[in-house]
Amino acid sequence: MAPARPSITAVVCTYNRYAVLPKAIDSLVAQSLPPAQFNIMVVDNSPDPERAAVFGRRFKGIRNLTYLVETTPGLSNARNRAARDCETPLIAYIDDDAVADAGWLREVAGAFEDGGPAVQIVGGRVDPLWGAPRPTWLHDSLLGHLSVVNWGGVRRPAGPGEWFAGTNISFRTKAILEHGGFAANLGRIGSGASLLSNEEMHLLERIRGSGGRMVYAPDALVEHLVDPKRLTRAWFRKRSAWQAVSDFTMDPERHAREAGSQWPATVAYFNALAPHQRTIRGLIVDTDDPELFRWQLGAVYMLTLMSLAGFEGVALE
Repeated sequence: MAPARPSITAVVCTYNRYAVLPKAIDSLVAQSLPPAQFNIMVVDNSPDPERAAVFGRRFKGIRNLTYLVETTPGLSNARNRAARDCETPLIAYIDDDAVADAGWLREVAGAFEDGGPAVQIVGGRVDPLWGAPRPTWLHDSLLGHLSVVNWGGVRRPAGPGEWFAGTNISFRTKAILEHGGFAANLGRIGSGASLLSNEEMHLLERIRGSGGRMVYAPDALVEHLVDPKRLTRAWFRKRSAWQAVSDFTMDPERHAREAGSQWPATVAYFNALAPHQRTIRGLIVDTDDPELFRWQLGAVYMLTLMSLAGFEGVALE
């Protein structure tokens, strides 16, 4: 009898994160699935290919691990490279600063197997690994900006409005390839000066539009590092502005058409501030009130969206 071939590949796309990458790889090596049943693939997208190749050699002793150096920049491109090269029917993505629970791949594979061919996407829970104490101004509703995902319950079809994070999302590989992969005009390139996103959402919408089902598997757990650099109000403002850019890029006609409706809520935010803050200053004033800070981020998002639409449809009366 021929030995069973691996059914799933765990993929880590990385960019100059050599301090944290080994922990992610170690967590994949320690999976409860037998090594013969899964592969590990690292796609190193760092700007120095020679350094990347040298770093990858330290993992040569891991028999089921492939270390690829990808010179074309961009997270979407790295993910697409993995989908083309993995040679397994299932593919599971995890970030280079995340740590997978030992049962992660077993839970992901089980969700696909139990759900049958109609299930083409599986997402799991993402718990934060705080790199610094959580700020008092950080509202629970903003944790999604840090890729924290916890929809509760048991394994089930994803409900309306429930989304998955790119640090814990899995696909039938064929679904990625048949739907054109992750959009290269979305997703991040380089070290993080740009926070363009929505590449997962864009692909998920295409797959779901053709009848593919999404399953949420809370026991497929990943812990994701929250870099202290992200625990600043300035980072969250930047994240909100780039989310507006991402949403507009994904569907410019709809967002241009609807941008004008954002004006009343934006005005309401400024009217809630002290009189001396009812200027552009109101977008950057620091507050420890989580509700007010959440409102401020909404104003940043809405003004960015309206700016991209040229403030069409805005009534100043």
